[in-house]
Amino acid sequence: MSRLINYKIKEISTKLCDKTLCPVEIVSDFLPKLKSFNEKFNTFITITNEFALKRAEESLHRINNGQKLPLDGVLIAIKDNFCIKNIRTTCASIMLKDFIPTYNATVYQKLENAGAILMAKTNMDEFGMGSGTVDSIFGPAKNIWSKDLNNPAIAGGSSGGSALAVASGYCSAALGSDTGGSTRNPASYCGVVGFKPTYGLLSRHGLIPLVNSMDVPGILTRTIDDCLEIFNTIAGPDDFDSTTIKETFTPIKLPEEINVKKIKIGIPKEYHCNGLSSEVLETWTKVADLLEAGGAEVKEVSMPYTSSSIFVYSILNSCEVASNMSRYDGIEFGHRADDETSTEHLYAKSRAEGFNSVVKNRIFAGNYFLLRKNYENHFLKALKVRRLINKDFIKVFSEVDLLLTPTTLSDAPLLNDFMKLNNRDQTAFQDYCTQPANMAGVPAITIPIKLSSNDLPLSLQLMGPNFSEENLFKVAKFIENSVNFSSVYSERNFY
Repeated sequence: MSRLINYKIKEISTKLCDKTLCPVEIVSDFLPKLKSFNEKFNTFITITNEFALKRAEESLHRINNGQKLPLDGVLIAIKDNFCIKNIRTTCASIMLKDFIPTYNATVYQKLENAGAILMAKTNMDEFGMGSGTVDSIFGPAKNIWSKDLNNPAIAGGSSGGSALAVASGYCSAALGSDTGGSTRNPASYCGVVGFKPTYGLLSRHGLIPLVNSMDVPGILTRTIDDCLEIFNTIAGPDDFDSTTIKETFTPIKLPEEINVKKIKIGIPKEYHCNGLSSEVLETWTKVADLLEAGGAEVKEVSMPYTSSSIFVYSILNSCEVASNMSRYDGIEFGHRADDETSTEHLYAKSRAEGFNSVVKNRIFAGNYFLLRKNYENHFLKALKVRRLINKDFIKVFSEVDLLLTPTTLSDAPLLNDFMKLNNRDQTAFQDYCTQPANMAGVPAITIPIKLSSNDLPLSLQLMGPNFSEENLFKVAKFIENSVNFSSVYSERNFY
C-alpha cells in the first residue's frame, strides 16, 4: 500500500466503496511505517495502534453493510493538546505527561462521528508556546523537506507535528490549534494548506487552553478541497463551548468553475516588512499578478497598526497564559512533585518541575503585566491597541474583499540557526504576518505556492472578514489551481 498522498478525501471514499481500498489493510500497512517515519522526523507523540485498527474495522463493517459514513477510511492525526478519550494527551509537557482524558474534544468527536480514523497524536511546542515545534519534552520535529537531518529545517510551530503528518502522505488531514499562527506557520514551512476559521465557528471544548480569546482549532490538509471537507464536518455550534456562534452552520460548496472576477484583493503595504526574503516577495508579486490576470482587482491598502500587533499579542498572550496555567498546581491538575513539606512547597516544586523555561517566562511576564501597578499601563493599553488593530481590519474590508500577504517571512529556517534565538524573538519574527488575524478573530488560510532555492516550500496567506470562509476557499482554490503545487509532491521521494 502506497501513501495516500495523491488521493483526495472524496477519491478515497470512492475507492473504499468500490473495494479498491480497504481501511483495515491501509491502517495495518501504515502503522509500522508511521513508527519508522517517526524515528526519523519525530512527528508523533502517541501512535494509536490498536485504537486505529479498531476504528478501521468499524469502517470496513459499515462499508460492507452499505452504511458508509462520509469520512470512513480517512486517516487523520490530532495535535496533542486536544483531549481524546482514553488516549494520552500531554501538550508535550512534563506537567501533563500522564494525563488520560475521559472525554473527546468536540471537533474530534465530530470527525469520529463521520468515520475518520485517528492514527496519532502529534508533536508540538509545550502548551503551544512556540513557532518551531522545538520546545517539546519529546524533542524537536524535523521538516520532511530537509536536506540534512543532522541540521534539519524546522517544521514550524506550534502544530509542526500535524503539518508533517499531512505532508508525509500517511494522513489526509490533521487538526492543529492556532493562537497566533500555530496552524498556518507550520503549514507554510511544510508545504500544506493551513486554515484558521472565524473565531467561534469551531468549538474549543476539549482544546487545552492557551489564550482563550485567540485560540482556534485549525485544519491542515494537502488540498483546499480536503480542507473544506474537514471544515464542513466539524464547524457549528456546541453547547459545551459558550464562545461558539449559535447559528446553525451551513456547509460550504464551491462551484465547479472557479473564477475570481470582480473580487477585490488588498495588498497591505505594512506586511512588506523587515526580514521579508526576496523569494517570498517575488512569490507574493507573482500570485498578485495571477489574481489580477484572472480578473480580480488588486490594490495596495494600509493597515497602520500592524507593526504594533506583535507587541500587543505578546502582552495579551502572556497575561492569559498566566491565568490559564494557574490551574496546574500538582494538587488539582498536572504533575505532582514528591514534596510533602507544605502545600506551598508542593505547589512550587510541581510547577518548577512540570513547566519548561518558555512556559515559566510567559507566566512571569503575564503576572508582571497584571500587577496592580502595571495593569493600566500594560494590559489595558494592549486591549485598547487590540481594538485599533481590529478597526484596521474593519476599515480595510470596507475597501476590499480579501487580503493577500506572506504567511512567513522566509522558507523554513535551519534548526541550529533557529535555536540561536530565544523563544520570544523566535515568535516575534515567525508570527509577524499570522497573529493579526487572531487578534481580530478573522479567518485566514495559507496555500503552498512553490519551492525556494533551498528546495523548501514557500506559501502565501489570504485573510477575509468574519464569516467570509466561502470567498476565502474560492480564491484559495483559484490560487491552488494556478500554481499546481501538488505536482511537487508526486515528483518528490522524501524517504
